[in-house]
Amino acid sequence: MNDQQKTSVHLPFSDKYTDSHSQEYFQKHNEKKLSDRMEHRMAQRALALAGHPSSVLDLPCGTGRFWSMLAQDPKRELLAADYSEAMLEVARKTRDPALVGRFRLLQCSAFEITLPDDSVDCIFSIRLMHHIGESSNRVAMLREFHRVSRDTVVLSLWVNGNYKAWRRRKLEAARRQRGEKSDNRFIVPRAQFEQECRQAGFEVVGHVDFLPRLFMWRAYVLRKKSI
Repeated sequence: MNDQQKTSVHLPFSDKYTDSHSQEYFQKHNEKKLSDRMEHRMAQRALALAGHPSSVLDLPCGTGRFWSMLAQDPKRELLAADYSEAMLEVARKTRDPALVGRFRLLQCSAFEITLPDDSVDCIFSIRLMHHIGESSNRVAMLREFHRVSRDTVVLSLWVNGNYKAWRRRKLEAARRQRGEKSDNRFIVPRAQFEQECRQAGFEVVGHVDFLPRLFMWRAYVLRKKSI
């Protein structure tokens, strides 16, 4: 995609990651031991499905929650990026210096990644796409991933067709009746998202569910096709 085709997108939720919120984010996920292990297992299976890529961009990297897992391959080239400089700073301070040293850190948006075309084998994007409510914005982000990845993308989002999604729909309906605002987290129908992936130039290699038929989290593995 050339510069004229790019559409700059800024979503308000991304501004909430201040210094204090970033520290709270680190503490919250550092305490969720069981769910964290399960999410790491889901991500590991997705990376295996992607062919154990030799170079990975973790975006958004947050406070480096997946860095130890990504660095298990000593030969893997590692990059990490986040829109929030505060998140990157918390990662620098809380993670082992030897681990931090494995990563090239970038501050940028997922809609405008400050890397050339075909920079990495795989873009690893966990806990971002479920914040993107508009189809056009999801496609714009996927197209930017297509530009920067040489081969694959691993990403997670909330999908329908499970018990938690049914519960979430009921909660959203009640929230709308009370006149409350959205919390900027969205369920995307599986068929719709897979069509958006194809629209952006990917084929769906497969997926890994957090807990099938129960939880909303699904990690997709996408492979780049030529546009």
